[in-house]
Amino acid sequence: MTQNILILPGDGIGPEIVAEATRLLNALKDRFGLAVELEEAPIGGAGYDAAGKPLPDETLALARAADAILLGAVGGPRYDQLAWELRPERGLLAIRSELALFSNLRPAILYPQLASASALKPEIVGGLDIMILRELTGGAYFGKPRGIQAREDGVREGFNTIIYSEPEIERIVRSGFEIAMKRDRRLCSVDKANVLEVSQLWREVAERVAKEYPEVALSHMYVDNAAMQLVRAPKQFDVIVTENMFGDILSDAAAMLTGSIGMLPSASLDAGGKGMYEPIHGSAPDIAGQGVANPLATLLSVAMMLRYTLNEEAQAARVEAAVGRVLDQGLRTADIWTEGCRKVGTREMGEAVVAELAD
Repeated sequence: MTQNILILPGDGIGPEIVAEATRLLNALKDRFGLAVELEEAPIGGAGYDAAGKPLPDETLALARAADAILLGAVGGPRYDQLAWELRPERGLLAIRSELALFSNLRPAILYPQLASASALKPEIVGGLDIMILRELTGGAYFGKPRGIQAREDGVREGFNTIIYSEPEIERIVRSGFEIAMKRDRRLCSVDKANVLEVSQLWREVAERVAKEYPEVALSHMYVDNAAMQLVRAPKQFDVIVTENMFGDILSDAAAMLTGSIGMLPSASLDAGGKGMYEPIHGSAPDIAGQGVANPLATLLSVAMMLRYTLNEEAQAARVEAAVGRVLDQGLRTADIWTEGCRKVGTREMGEAVVAELAD
């Protein structure tokens, strides 16, 4: 059965890196029989340019109908003066919310070929393989009331609400246990229960759900300590599950353990496994159009899509193995380049991975 993939290039370097992902998907179709059809639509700043809003109605309709979605990146300085609701990032938040993509999988895996590119010593990060599971549709980013207001004394104040219902917590924690069951069966729930009532509820729910997964060792850690431990001894973690804002921060910190944020894919899934896949880096407008962006996180996002939504495990493994072989050859984009390696651009890196696809 043919499955439909919606391609959302977005802004900045998004079109460049997504072009390499499209090249990869077409190669998998032509050479290995992957049954997919691709369609493209605008989002973010490109959505505003096309339809006056960051998530055009047509894009949302296509996203609802698609089996999976591949996103490049959104945002750029030319949109900074727009009204808040029209900025590119609002399109990203909106599509996550509209499609109920609550479960954000962010792996932090260090390829052995890139150990020297990590900011930490090889003995600390060698063999690193962490999965950070971030709740994506709740918390401070979506909670109400929110806004900026003037007090009676004329002083302006900003306010946001961190709010989670018990069902919202349960579904993301349960996702964490399910993923841990497929890995090393260790789950660390990160919160701030010593200060926040919402975290106290989070911890209570995690303990209750844990009773259904006796094979998984559940631990708890305050978010400030988790940030420190990610730098001090990251390999102590297997799966981390946490709320939206904490996960946003911790997953970006974990990215630098791997040598470059340009290496890390992500998946955002609904309750049925339909997902939107994207590299975790931003639109990098400072290098957009120069052909130097690292496409590997986007190509690895395709591998996650193949594995988690399209149920094409063999194709996913084929892509990951091709990336490994290209790194073995010493090809590097600027963000992961070290002395003795060959520096290549976006297109050359993408072409090299396609050339290394094998049975």
